[in-house]
Amino acid sequence: MEPAVSLAVCALLFLLWIRVKGLEFVIIHQRWVFVCLFLLPLSLIFDIYYYVRAWVVFKLNSAPRLHEQRVRNIQKQVREWKEQGSKTFMCTGRPGWLTVSLRVGKYKKTHKNIMINLMDILEVDTKKQIVRVEPLVTMGQVTALLNSIGWTLPVLPELDDLTVGGLIMGTGIESSSHKYGLFQHICTAYELVLADGSFVRCTPSENSDLFYAVPWSCGTLGFLVAAEIRIIPAKKYVKLRFEPVRGLEEAVIMTGSMTDKAEPSKLNSIGNYYKPWFFKHVENYLKTNQEGLEYIPLRHYYHRHTRSIFWELQDIIPFGNNPVFRYFFGWMVPPKISLLKLTQGETLRKLYEQHHVVQDMLVPMKCLQQALHTFQNDIHVYPIWLCPFILPSQPGLVHPKGDETELYIDIGAYGEPRVKHFEARSCMRQLEKFVRSVHGFQMLYADCYMNREEFWEMFDGSLYHKLRKQLGCEDAFPEVYDKICKAARH
Repeated sequence: MEPAVSLAVCALLFLLWIRVKGLEFVIIHQRWVFVCLFLLPLSLIFDIYYYVRAWVVFKLNSAPRLHEQRVRNIQKQVREWKEQGSKTFMCTGRPGWLTVSLRVGKYKKTHKNIMINLMDILEVDTKKQIVRVEPLVTMGQVTALLNSIGWTLPVLPELDDLTVGGLIMGTGIESSSHKYGLFQHICTAYELVLADGSFVRCTPSENSDLFYAVPWSCGTLGFLVAAEIRIIPAKKYVKLRFEPVRGLEEAVIMTGSMTDKAEPSKLNSIGNYYKPWFFKHVENYLKTNQEGLEYIPLRHYYHRHTRSIFWELQDIIPFGNNPVFRYFFGWMVPPKISLLKLTQGETLRKLYEQHHVVQDMLVPMKCLQQALHTFQNDIHVYPIWLCPFILPSQPGLVHPKGDETELYIDIGAYGEPRVKHFEARSCMRQLEKFVRSVHGFQMLYADCYMNREEFWEMFDGSLYHKLRKQLGCEDAFPEVYDKICKAARH
């Protein structure tokens, strides 16, 4: 009884403190309190619900039967929009706060919201080595199912809550991308509902122009209703080597390969809730200047940065990697990014925008040294994420400058800039200018400060604009620039 009374007294004191200080003050200046007491338990409830739902749906095999009905409902909504005069642009009805992107989509309030309730895995065909999924299926769902039956995606982007639709309409990358390319390059077919309500399936050989134009288009060519993605046999572990290097900047190079065998003494289940955050674990190799070899269970490797949201959670819960916190509360980590967005408020959002950087820039590997100097001078954010990937010479918004496949690298900067007198707009415009100059690309989930001319200098819009006109998208969906760039939204 006494513990319950103590807990009730603590809760009462906490509520009184909030009343005196104000909820906004607590959320901004003591955000860890709000996150630990409210968002972590709520995030856990969300995860349990969606995990149980996905398991039940797959076991009952109800998703394939309901899929066609749901697609027809989307078609019906689009046709009703046309019948009502097509007065505004269309967009998905999914609330903006549910997306992993930190950007706030204000267009949701003015556009016609088309409800798309498509969040299930439809089919796994091991003979054709294909998985067919709906757009709101998450990477967490995919690994939970595929790994349990001995399969995996060739490219499996890091965070659990990333959706297939977001990774296709935006982009996705992982450490295997040096072999397989970006997420779009492992997709073999897309199914869409177009601006006139019609249904279309596109592949590299069927409606190929649309197939190559869809990636990076951010939902401005049609509504994605399903995708087919390559799968490959999975192994139990990733054999990971750590090599600290000194040079342009201190770093740890990690090279890995899948294996079914592991040395027991070197097995590291890094995804267990009580384990150190992965980036902190890697940092120890740099501090001790020692090489290392570990065997990490495959799913733990795929989601190695999930618990710490790469290294962003240390700014929200400063003591989150403390052993005591990990042992007692680590099983609830991380808080949902969507809930962090929902509760941040306008004041905190502006503070983040001006004093925080979340950017991924894709540049040719041959320009890496120059790029690192530019990142150092313009924003000075560390740690940074370096991930090589193959960029094939294919039609669409993103491709190499020449006619041959080229090796690129993703430079991810997430954190508080340490450059003096940082000003978000001017510093990011300087960085964007450099990326354009080396024929690089900016991931579109992040804040983009380019004007329209600069944007279409970075991206090849020839096929995209041709299809928007051909498919009647110009009156149905905003142009991708208008949807994502700050200069267009403000």
